[in-house]
Amino acid sequence: MEFRHLSVLLSETIEGLNVKPDGIYVDGTAGGGGHSSEILKRLKSGKLYSIDRDPDAIKTVSERFKNEPCSVIVKGRFGDMKQLLEERGVSSVDGVLLDIGVSSHQLDTASRGFSFHEDAPLDMRMSQEGQTAAQLVNTLPFAELARIIGTYGEDKYAASIARAIIRNREEKEIETTLELAEIIKSAVPQKVRREGHPARQTFQALRIAVNDEFGELERGLESAFEMLKPGGRLAVITFHSIEDRITKQAMQRWCTGCTCPPDFPVCVCGNKPKAKLVNRKPLTASAEELAQNSRSRSAKLRVCEKL
Repeated sequence: MEFRHLSVLLSETIEGLNVKPDGIYVDGTAGGGGHSSEILKRLKSGKLYSIDRDPDAIKTVSERFKNEPCSVIVKGRFGDMKQLLEERGVSSVDGVLLDIGVSSHQLDTASRGFSFHEDAPLDMRMSQEGQTAAQLVNTLPFAELARIIGTYGEDKYAASIARAIIRNREEKEIETTLELAEIIKSAVPQKVRREGHPARQTFQALRIAVNDEFGELERGLESAFEMLKPGGRLAVITFHSIEDRITKQAMQRWCTGCTCPPDFPVCVCGNKPKAKLVNRKPLTASAEELAQNSRSRSAKLRVCEKL
């Protein structure tokens, strides 16, 4: 199946990266290659390292860019970016792009188990390796299930949903997406069901847990910033409030100078800003993009430049 993915905030991201023809760049979340393609159009003697943990994505971009001399495809996690690049002789880069979250291909390919709209094994693994969502829902204790659904899914009915999952799995293992979706539906009030599918937030929460998405983001941000040359830029697109908060706090930390109390007559901490924000506030999708791609509605782009 073709790896389809509409790249969100495409022109804004490429502009934010300020691509130089001879620069070295990293697309840490290659997906279908939308952002990578636009970076490659601007390179002459430079290099683009397109990283993804999903074998489907690697297959797609390997074929798509097979005749691109500036393209290098790397299978792996963007949280391991520094190690992956150093293994290939790269010690510093001019720009890094991270497009966080699930791809359109992963959502739309029923067999991957990300969607609650079609029946499939309850999987949700981006790398297609490791623990599945089915294993989580069938083994985690109540408190941990409720925490994941409440924190990652931001669902106020997390406890009720977790209880329903445990009650049902005592009778038989929960194996498919529609099985879980029906259990979630039974656990929330009728009025919630009328407001949209009540499984959306729980599925999001399980996906984040299965793929350790927040931990991966934290590692990826630090790895990316460490690899940047002075003047290099980091562009991060997020779709979840916690992802955006992690990104915002990291960039604020890099951009902060003196942390001495305001009543100190002179600075004693010695802290100096390591970066500056390219845009004071995050960029969001235009009305035109929203009309073309509803999945862009929660997207936020933050860009910083290393000093």
